[in-house]
Amino acid sequence: MIEDWHQPWLNGVELLEDSNHNKHFLPTGYEGIDVLLGGGLCEGQLTEMVGPSSSGKTQVCLYSAALVADKHFGVVMFVDTCNSFSPKRIACIVDQLSSSFSGEAKERRLKRVMSNIFCHSVFDIFALLDVLHQLEFKLKQQVKSGDTKICLLIIDSISSLLTPVLGGKGSEGRLLMVSAGIILKKLANEYNISVLVTNHMVGGEGGILKPALGESWKSIPHVRLQLTRDQGSNICNVSILKHTFMATGRTAKFVIHSRSCSVQDGRGR
Repeated sequence: MIEDWHQPWLNGVELLEDSNHNKHFLPTGYEGIDVLLGGGLCEGQLTEMVGPSSSGKTQVCLYSAALVADKHFGVVMFVDTCNSFSPKRIACIVDQLSSSFSGEAKERRLKRVMSNIFCHSVFDIFALLDVLHQLEFKLKQQVKSGDTKICLLIIDSISSLLTPVLGGKGSEGRLLMVSAGIILKKLANEYNISVLVTNHMVGGEGGILKPALGESWKSIPHVRLQLTRDQGSNICNVSILKHTFMATGRTAKFVIHSRSCSVQDGRGR
């Protein structure tokens, strides 16, 4: 336990080498987001997407999962807290990516992608903490055995688990929230995985929307992105609210394609 919590000091040269060799970018598949972030979701970091309902958060999560599982042959862990994960939508994404493939090639590609995405449904903060501790054990075993690399952890959404425990005057809810955030950052940093979580918006001063979970959570993500969607359009906007090495306020647009697919699903978040 002492060895786990007391990590060695690293000098600047060692940190630079670690950044260059181990902290890669995982593309989301949406050019606007990837260009804005210098390549996509950075390994070793916790990225948060905030936005109102139907702003494209879940679609970005699903597209990222499909693309990472396909292009990088890495394992994606998807923690589903509000029934947002849809294998049919993943299949539709793969179908769109495989437009030039034959029928058999499409099936092989779909099977490979699906076999690299693991989904776990979680509906309270205590179950999430348990899942994260289990994941940490798997990552430790992965390092020892050299098994297939887990490279992306997605939680959609983190706020649906944390909001119920934040009510009242006690501090227990905030402690649980901060504990979850610390574990996520620890997993990202120590095992070079990218962590992507989603958060909803709430009414702030003067009725202006702001990210949920308050000031205690605000300092936890390395990167915070805000998503909005033009009304009645498939054009979405993304802006940087917080970043480790990029200026805040930078914006970009990306398009969520609503192209028809042989696999139909009625979800539209």
